[in-house]
Amino acid sequence: MRLWHFAKEILVRCPRCDGRALVAVHPDHRDGHTYAMGWLTAPHRLTCLGCAHIAEWVPRRWSSGAGDAYFTGGGARVVPAFGGPDDPYFGLPLWLRRPCCGRVLWAYNVPHLELLEAYVAASQRERPTPAGSQTLLERLPGWMKAAGNRAEVLAAIRALRDGA
Repeated sequence: MRLWHFAKEILVRCPRCDGRALVAVHPDHRDGHTYAMGWLTAPHRLTCLGCAHIAEWVPRRWSSGAGDAYFTGGGARVVPAFGGPDDPYFGLPLWLRRPCCGRVLWAYNVPHLELLEAYVAASQRERPTPAGSQTLLERLPGWMKAAGNRAEVLAAIRALRDGA
């Protein structure tokens, strides 16, 4: 599984009220995407249920040096950069983020958090087949996978889940 698998719904801090908001594919563009790259580069909407704030994100046209490109019938578009404690569309802080082990533990949504919890809590971690596929779990930072940090990481994950 890759990080972008969890990007269909991303919980963020609302830029207006600092409450929990949702970033998701714009309702007018949810259907008709055969490949993940289609919905990853589709227009997105930020919606806050607390203050009713709404914002729109539209994909930028790709140009040299602008990042990775996705080629569509309408021309090349910039692919959002996934990873880190901010959402890839609006650059807002993720709702599920917390200091942990001198770093920042973050997740896009509750299913992402649950996957992290299951992996960190596992007493034995099997390598995926084929090995070296660079899945989300293989790319986790060493501090999250370190046995000495297990209790602190799991406590942070539980605290995030309780606040979700």
